[in-house]
Amino acid sequence: MPNMLGDDIEESTNTTSRLLIRHVLLPGGSERDERTFYDVLCLDGKVQSIRPTEGNQYVDEAEFSQSGGTLLQTDGLLLPGLCHAHIHLDKCFLLREYPDLQISTGDFKEALSVTDIAKSRFSQDELTVLRRGHELIRRSVECGVTSMRAHVEVDKTVNNTCVDVGLRLREQFKDQCDVQIAVFAQDPLFQPGSDQAGENYRLLAQAATLQGVQAIGSAPYVEPDIACAKRNINLVLDLASKYHLFADFHLDYNFDPSLEPLIWYLLEELTTRINNGSWSSKSRVCVGHATRLALFTPNDWNRYKRTVEEASLPITLVGLPQSDLYMMGRGTNPAPRTTLNVTRLTKEHNIQIAMSVNNVQNAFTPQGSVDPLSLCPLGAAVFQSATRTDCDILLKSVTTTARQAIGIISASETADLIPRVGDPADFVLLHDNTSTHLAALNPSYDRTTIKDGRIVSIRKTEYLDEDMYRNTQSR
Repeated sequence: MPNMLGDDIEESTNTTSRLLIRHVLLPGGSERDERTFYDVLCLDGKVQSIRPTEGNQYVDEAEFSQSGGTLLQTDGLLLPGLCHAHIHLDKCFLLREYPDLQISTGDFKEALSVTDIAKSRFSQDELTVLRRGHELIRRSVECGVTSMRAHVEVDKTVNNTCVDVGLRLREQFKDQCDVQIAVFAQDPLFQPGSDQAGENYRLLAQAATLQGVQAIGSAPYVEPDIACAKRNINLVLDLASKYHLFADFHLDYNFDPSLEPLIWYLLEELTTRINNGSWSSKSRVCVGHATRLALFTPNDWNRYKRTVEEASLPITLVGLPQSDLYMMGRGTNPAPRTTLNVTRLTKEHNIQIAMSVNNVQNAFTPQGSVDPLSLCPLGAAVFQSATRTDCDILLKSVTTTARQAIGIISASETADLIPRVGDPADFVLLHDNTSTHLAALNPSYDRTTIKDGRIVSIRKTEYLDEDMYRNTQSR
């Protein structure tokens, strides 16, 4: 049951925002809980009170509206705001933007090549990068996203074009969505035959100092050898520690049992830095993809959990199923499930895994939408997990677990789907869902997005009556 508070709205008169969400369903631990309607009062961006709707009229609705409050009457399900724990702001919609850059083989090598060609055009057409990024964030907010970590690339090809666009969009959408900018090196930091970091590293280190940047990341798997990949990890951890940034790695993006999982090296380095006091207590580490870990045995996962817990490592794995399933395991028969099994790892090992969209309409991920909730029915099928418990885990992976992954909420804060008094008033209201079970299996299209206690987006289906339909058809 949600934590309830009985303060009347009249006791808080000097407020800048007031929102009353009436007759709403909340996530519950049983079917009975989810049949109870509640009123949720939000003041100054926080949840002020939660009370059952039945027999409750603790505010005069007309007076509340006339005095500047916003009244939202609904029968839908209220969930925590959705979160993109890992999404690429600069590489979205490339297949639409550049019709000459199309897929032929579909493999990772081609995806890198096609994207490199597209990136070579960014600096000459910064407005296009801005427009695509704006569309990504706007569509995400319409889906119910209230926070995201947006990766923007920095290298010899694009220089600071993408990060400049990202910081501009971060400011533009600050009232609708918390946009974390992660400067990201997709290209190698080292050249073959050299143990000295090159120009890409210099540009990445310079971008890490820019005001508004909150995270830094890389893709160690693109380095010429495993020694350089490990040095890549060290350099990024050094920069994250020096500038008090979050670290975010695209790591172990393969499905080859013969390759050494670099997650063990990352955990060892992070443990060392925490023990010698060289890691900021506020910084967390994200690991995206980690498809190699899908080959882990139960003993491997026990080792991972034990290592993380014994050193209290601030790390979260983020599965990117749309990309992982599309790109990994090609040529294998039968086709494997090449992404982290979110529900099984939670239930069998109590390891919380986030899921995220990653790429939208580019050569790495040509299919799928910006909607994080679309990953839940995908997960139900791929993981063969559709019980009530499974569906709650899937929903958490794109809401509260994802928020913890990128540091929007701390690991010590609750990751429950149920709102509590004092929580930030960041929600997505699913108008046509009546339970978390149904929301995960078939998410409502009609949604209202609430950020800091304010309605920032309403997405609803428009229906045409017969006369309107005939008029439309006759045009």
